[in-house]
Amino acid sequence: MSRKKTERQLNLVICLLATRRFLTAREIRATVAGYSEAESDAAFKRMFERDKKELRESGIPIETGGGDIWNDEEGYRISRADYELPEIELLPDEAAVLGLAARAWRHAALGDAAANAVMKLRAAGVPVDSDAAPGITPVLGTDEPAFLPMWQAVRDGRAVAFDYRKPGQQTSARRELEPWGVVNVKGHWYVAGYDRQRQARRVFRLGRVTGPVVPLAGGRTVRVPENVDVRSVVSGQPHEPERVARLRVHADSAHELRRGALRVIPGTAEQGQHRWDVVDYPYTDLDQLVGTVARFGDRVRMEAPEEARAALVRHLSFVADQEPLEEDAEPVNGGAPEPESRRSASTAEQLRRLLMLVPYALSHDVRVPEVAGHFGLSEAQVLKDLSLLWMCGLPGYTPGDLIEVDLEAARSTGEIIIGNADTIAQPLRLTADEAASLVVGVELLGELPGMGGSDALKRAGEKLRAAAGAAADRFVDSVGVRIELTDEVRELQRRCDEALRAGQLVHLRYLSGYVDEVTERDVDPMGLVVQDGHTFLEGWCRLRQDVRLFRLDRVLDLTVLPYPAEVPSRARRRDLSGGVLQLSEDDARVTLDLDASARWVTEDYLCSEVRELPDGRLRATLRTPAPAWACRLALRLGPRARVVAPHDLAKRVREDARRALSAYEGAG
Repeated sequence: MSRKKTERQLNLVICLLATRRFLTAREIRATVAGYSEAESDAAFKRMFERDKKELRESGIPIETGGGDIWNDEEGYRISRADYELPEIELLPDEAAVLGLAARAWRHAALGDAAANAVMKLRAAGVPVDSDAAPGITPVLGTDEPAFLPMWQAVRDGRAVAFDYRKPGQQTSARRELEPWGVVNVKGHWYVAGYDRQRQARRVFRLGRVTGPVVPLAGGRTVRVPENVDVRSVVSGQPHEPERVARLRVHADSAHELRRGALRVIPGTAEQGQHRWDVVDYPYTDLDQLVGTVARFGDRVRMEAPEEARAALVRHLSFVADQEPLEEDAEPVNGGAPEPESRRSASTAEQLRRLLMLVPYALSHDVRVPEVAGHFGLSEAQVLKDLSLLWMCGLPGYTPGDLIEVDLEAARSTGEIIIGNADTIAQPLRLTADEAASLVVGVELLGELPGMGGSDALKRAGEKLRAAAGAAADRFVDSVGVRIELTDEVRELQRRCDEALRAGQLVHLRYLSGYVDEVTERDVDPMGLVVQDGHTFLEGWCRLRQDVRLFRLDRVLDLTVLPYPAEVPSRARRRDLSGGVLQLSEDDARVTLDLDASARWVTEDYLCSEVRELPDGRLRATLRTPAPAWACRLALRLGPRARVVAPHDLAKRVREDARRALSAYEGAG
């Protein structure tokens, strides 16, 4: 990082804020400390153009206009009306809403933008607290590499090109898109826009974008057509008509199938035999139905229609005939993800910190450790920032022009005392990214129990838009979050919320996500978590004697008990920085070779490493605490996957497929 560059850029900001007229480049070179080091006019021009570009990218609105009255040379200044955050007053419930909205991005791609927005609002005197531990924790994930460049393309109104692999296809196709917006639906991010090749509106799932998203040079600025609601375009994709399959299901098995069934007819067990129930199960896609049934092995049998029965037999036959490898192939093992490193101290980041720190310190009793924690820096780096600030000020740069910083107090007691900084005493206006991150977070809150229809949400959203400005307001209309929950799950959310508020114990009948098993759990509720389109109850599980997350769409029954919840003092809320599903050193490693049509596995499940293979295939290593779950996944994938390691699991998958086939002896 160049300390001199940061000093120069901060001095330039102060100079352009202080002037009432447009200053020419010549005047700026002569008055702003740092530019005198340019050895030539050409060197100064390159330095000045680079500084302007970086300041504008940081959200600092440098405007151009008439310069010297004696010639036509262009001049520059920063309008305070465009620079400063407009006055915003939030009631306590509105401030709480924005704190929660920022919290949603804490571990995602826009975490810095949301955190900076909160810091600016705090500097303006708004009591936003994003560090509180609420009963409800919204979490947005942005694991897709295409998310950030696509978000930026929407923000900047730029067309992009990218390679896209449709489900079931082995190769990618080049697409050129004029993006209108990005929307999260059921935990997956999508982009909607105008497809130049198809000459029609299209929606693309970002997890299926392969390779880089490349901005296209030239052309007109992309605008969302009038009367087009991007959120509705994404969530309103047509659905195929449903058909019905007739299944025979072993008693007390296939609970997920039973939950989605149109009808379940209990069977009668003959002496010495198991009971089989009849299940009418709706489906739209034949291949998906076959995989869904196959993963339950010999505990589910396909009765009708005949085409589905025949397809299932072919699917299982392929798995049953697949010989395990002689020895375990070397597993793909990248280990657990490394903890995220501290934020790099770039010039742009340091400048933004200083422009937020000054108004914040002037309006609050702020200390070095607090600033270090907020920005992810060491306390030593914060002291370096303050010493740099001490060297900056208005042109002239006499002691009376320079910003005053009590460095001795900062070093000895941690107290930050700043004076003579009126020029940058007001917080910088929210950038488009900062405003949009909070608006999306507010939308997510609207999906949570007890929050939908909240007047505080509406008021906070309106005030945030007003403070963001027209340009940011257009952008935030192009991003959004939709969580589509069933009425059953919403009712469970409501009852969990009531139990949390009342501090009562709950009893669950819970379907495991790893094995086809229902357990009875007494849980002391600690909070609700919303991530990837799913809602989880977080609480102390008395059965497991640990904190657990229970996905509400797997709760078969919930009873609020007339007993107080008693969360042990040692219990702590889960660290969700790695997501709801997290790797453990105790997890089993399962390596699969996946066809291109099974790439969704790497999108939907936690993989420690993914490696490209010839012909569009992948080798992925999954880590799971339940190897039986990996067996069910392999049965589901059938010919689209092969278990590479461990060898025992590969043998078990083949044996399970053979047992399931025995029920179809004589079938076509």
